[in-house]
Amino acid sequence: MTSRRRLFAATILAVPMLGSTASAFADTRPASTAHAKTHSKTSAHGVKAKAASTAAASTTAQTRGVTPAAAPAKRAHFTNDANEAVIVTGTHSANRHARQSVSPVTVLTSAVLQRSGMINLGDALVRTYPQINVPTMGADAAALVSAINMRGLSANEVLVLFDGKRRHSTGNFTADSGPNFGATGVDLSMIPANMIDHIEVLEDGAAAMYGSDAIAGVVNIITKKTDHGINMSAQTGANAYAGSGWQYQLNLDGGMKLGKDGYIHLFGQVSHTDHFYVNGVHDHRLTGNQPSYADAASYTGQSIPSNSNHIMSTPEETRENFGLDWGKPLNDDVEFYGNITYAHRHSEAYENYRVPNVGGGVAESIFPYGFSPLETIEENDYSATVGAKGDNFLGFEWDVSSTYGSDYDKVGNKNTVNTGMLQSTCSTDSSSAYYSSAGCGYSPTTARAESYAMTQWTNNLDFRRRFNIGHVVPMTLAFGMEQRMDAYQIWAGNPVSYVLGGTQGYAGLAPQNSGKWYRDVWAWYMDGDFHFTKKWEMDFAGRFEHYTDVGDTETGKISTRYDFTKRIGVRATISTGFRAPTLAEEHFSAMNVSPTGASGLLAASSASAKALGSPGLKPERSISESGGIVVEPITGLHVEADVYQINMRDRIVQGGTVNGQTAIDAIESMGFSLPGNAYNANSVSAYYLANGASTRTQGLDIKADYTFHMQKHGNLMLSMALDLNRTRLHHNGIGSTGSQLLNAQNIGYITTAYPRSKIILNAFYTVGNWDVNVRQTRYGQTTNQMTYEDWAPTALQYSVDQFQKFENSPHWLTDIEVGYRFNKNWHLAVGVNNIFNVRPRRVSQIVNYLGAMPYDQFSMQIPMTGGYYYGRVNASF
Repeated sequence: MTSRRRLFAATILAVPMLGSTASAFADTRPASTAHAKTHSKTSAHGVKAKAASTAAASTTAQTRGVTPAAAPAKRAHFTNDANEAVIVTGTHSANRHARQSVSPVTVLTSAVLQRSGMINLGDALVRTYPQINVPTMGADAAALVSAINMRGLSANEVLVLFDGKRRHSTGNFTADSGPNFGATGVDLSMIPANMIDHIEVLEDGAAAMYGSDAIAGVVNIITKKTDHGINMSAQTGANAYAGSGWQYQLNLDGGMKLGKDGYIHLFGQVSHTDHFYVNGVHDHRLTGNQPSYADAASYTGQSIPSNSNHIMSTPEETRENFGLDWGKPLNDDVEFYGNITYAHRHSEAYENYRVPNVGGGVAESIFPYGFSPLETIEENDYSATVGAKGDNFLGFEWDVSSTYGSDYDKVGNKNTVNTGMLQSTCSTDSSSAYYSSAGCGYSPTTARAESYAMTQWTNNLDFRRRFNIGHVVPMTLAFGMEQRMDAYQIWAGNPVSYVLGGTQGYAGLAPQNSGKWYRDVWAWYMDGDFHFTKKWEMDFAGRFEHYTDVGDTETGKISTRYDFTKRIGVRATISTGFRAPTLAEEHFSAMNVSPTGASGLLAASSASAKALGSPGLKPERSISESGGIVVEPITGLHVEADVYQINMRDRIVQGGTVNGQTAIDAIESMGFSLPGNAYNANSVSAYYLANGASTRTQGLDIKADYTFHMQKHGNLMLSMALDLNRTRLHHNGIGSTGSQLLNAQNIGYITTAYPRSKIILNAFYTVGNWDVNVRQTRYGQTTNQMTYEDWAPTALQYSVDQFQKFENSPHWLTDIEVGYRFNKNWHLAVGVNNIFNVRPRRVSQIVNYLGAMPYDQFSMQIPMTGGYYYGRVNASF
């Protein structure tokens, strides 16, 4: 056996001793483009690597008619092609480019996101990246948060990093049924969009590298880091479909020197969006022509327009964002760095319209023409990271950091009443079954329903070093530890929001639903990246984590890549993953009130849920496999194709749905009381979270791009991105009562609500001072099982085991933007998204609740807003 083969064999045998992997070093410094030079002695992570310049990248962006993302002169990141960027996600090797990665990584520049025409970061990702989608409309509090779904999985199964550090999630819990039931994903709208230099999306399971949640993939947001320049932009637009949804956004950011060799960059953003209303909506109760078996009685009083119900709409929102990023070398070996973000949001979302005689007419003196309750949120979100990094601690590069983030939400109701307090049965006698601690005979029209806060404090210590094993096998060794504290707190609402059924639209949380919960997480990790030959690379990663509430877990990952030539390479990964239940999933409970009934979410660990069969919650587990090919058949034509499979067991989903008297008993045992409305017992439902499913998600991703350089006739950049995705249920959990946890509707939410395919075709043309972007997007079919509502036959109304199948057929959307650069400082763009005003397919009246929900709100297909026209001006100095 040759010495080289002996070293190879010894390396393989040593791999199991490497343990687990480190969280990514969020370094955005430049490095060599050569794949074979990723182990050079000059550190790309340490403070000595400071020689590159962004002048070329900035000039290129300006000649294309695009406002370049301001990147620091010493921290250039991009060549002409975003996917030739040096990446920091999914690898611990330096100088790694997106096309050279062992796992697929897509880079989205700030210019690409801006050309989406969307002022919300989540919506911009949906427009520009095929693997990410969002539901048509969030219900109740879910309408007030912007989280994303990736590869057909829940928002909880996407890990979001901010400059390589774990981002805290929202405190706003999705308490209503749907694909994101139970989710508290990261709210992307709380991050200033103008703070983003680019986004790196790792399209692979990465729990062994980053810990819990990284099952569908990882979204790493990299911030601007310049010490000069001022950038401003303003955008405004509205939806042509309904003439509503007017919005604007103002952005300002600038960099300055911090001493002689440091930088500080500040960011500010203000956004506002008006309500968007769906046209052609007619409330069944106000049409004067209902079938005899309709559950919701017609209102026969004074004439009220039948289009008064605005439940299918988008929230009105005003948001202010602030960001700060800095870096300062302390000496030749150590740099001090950090960032701060703060966001405030006020938002209001419509609930179903209440007719004047709601609750027997007790509210008619307050609202003689009826009322539409508004669910409100007052949100404060903040995060801060401080850290230091260097490149010579016993030969190791090191990074120590601490990140504290919290999201505080105050949820309220306005334009509402508590009908129970207005009833003649209301009593201030504490021994009465109709006792009201808030008084009787009156009702405020505004109430705080609840408040909650999600807090996360993460501390990281990471090390990295490059070796040459026997001067033959280059390798990168990374290891370290992470400590995290999670906290979740719920405050009860004002008594008026929860006594005697609570306020109309959204019942508040009572003292028995409040509390504060903590847990600690400890993690140890190690990663070994080996270049056995110039063409063959393997990466081994492992991670051990201890949760004080759900125990221990171990995850691992093996990745490999082989480049046959400089034009052809193949790659593959197999990994295990997990997701610990969030503290909110374990402890949250709530009740939602509709005009004709109510629904209650029971805390998974409560006695009420256990009586319905809840076994409590445990972590989700996954095994992911992927394989792909990267080719460049002709110079400049880049094609990547990857297949993937994600097997998940113990998925946390909605389970144990019941209605009728069983649901009423469960809701009341949680301390809730039902509203004073007249309601059908079958319209009252109760449910809880459970480890109720095992699923298999399979897919294919294809990406391709090519640029035509036509000299004086300009440049034409063409790109294509395709995601084929299918999820199937392999196991339906059984509750302690012996019944299956998931009904057909819940199965649909996690398997077919996500489009089977999505393709984005993009052409970006620049000539002289002009630039034109045309984007064509096709969304595949989605399918959901719809509840029979108030116009269904009596035997089917509100059934939890019989549903109507609804297929939302495929749709194409066309987006166009035209821009003109007046000079090096000013750029103007006008555009339209969905120029042909394509809208989702409408549902039938028997599954259209009160006639006010014409679309499938849980379909993750095209938005309901139709055509959107906008204008934007950019200025850079």
